[in-house]
Amino acid sequence: MRIGIDLGGTKTEGVLLASDGREVIRVRYPTPQSSGYESILVTITNLVVELETIAKEPCTVGIGTPGTISPHDNLLKNSSTPCLTNQSFQADIEDRLKRSVRIENDANCFAKSEAMDGAGRNFETIFGVILGTGVGGGIIVRKRLLQGRLHIAGEWGHNILEKEGPLCYCGREGCVETFLSGPGLVQAYEKLGGAPGATAETIINDSEKGSHLAKTCVSGYLQHFGKALATVINIFDPHVIVLGGGLSNFHRLYTDGYKEIQKHVFWDKFDTPILKNKNGDSAGVRGAAQLWP
Repeated sequence: MRIGIDLGGTKTEGVLLASDGREVIRVRYPTPQSSGYESILVTITNLVVELETIAKEPCTVGIGTPGTISPHDNLLKNSSTPCLTNQSFQADIEDRLKRSVRIENDANCFAKSEAMDGAGRNFETIFGVILGTGVGGGIIVRKRLLQGRLHIAGEWGHNILEKEGPLCYCGREGCVETFLSGPGLVQAYEKLGGAPGATAETIINDSEKGSHLAKTCVSGYLQHFGKALATVINIFDPHVIVLGGGLSNFHRLYTDGYKEIQKHVFWDKFDTPILKNKNGDSAGVRGAAQLWP
């Protein structure tokens, strides 16, 4: 059997998958990031022990988390959990679990899950997109994850979309993430004069109800979505794009957003499917387990 761990900033979720891909059990605990690095290692270790007790056999372990294991020094980089950044996370968790552990960016795990048994299962190449608190992506070719030389393949969220755009946490200005993430949409709304306290969901709902301010904001979002995703298509030309994250529920991405992509793709007959994910919130944790065959 296979164990998958989805290590996020607020929760740590584990799943036990049977050999046929069936979900045996899924459990979730708070991520103790305020207690520090060692506490997170203990939480993961205890979760694996709990799931193996249910499995009654040794299991493979895959972990998905924001960030990337550097191929140069094997340290975790760009984690959204500060106490994990620049730690020898893979070596430390392997030492505790006494086995090899496969670790990937959470967007890569999402893409892997959708490629194996989700919306992208019948396509040769897939670009999996996360639109949520952040913006990420993963590339799958014939069911296999494409990592790239630097292990950053698919990181479209930090391409520069507009010079002198909003400041990104990475230190650059105008990254795709500053426009297409949920917080980016909220920031754009407030910049246009919207009242503080709005969420991406309420802005979208208000635009549907006819609010001029919300409609203007959402229109800009869709334009940025089309321009940013067209760049990926022009370079990679995937057979399908699968959207995940909270904003993947926004139905206009698949209609008006699609039309915005068409304006920028270097081809006169753009017909690449843009699909909503099938595995929902379980995609990341399932994809982590599916890092092992």
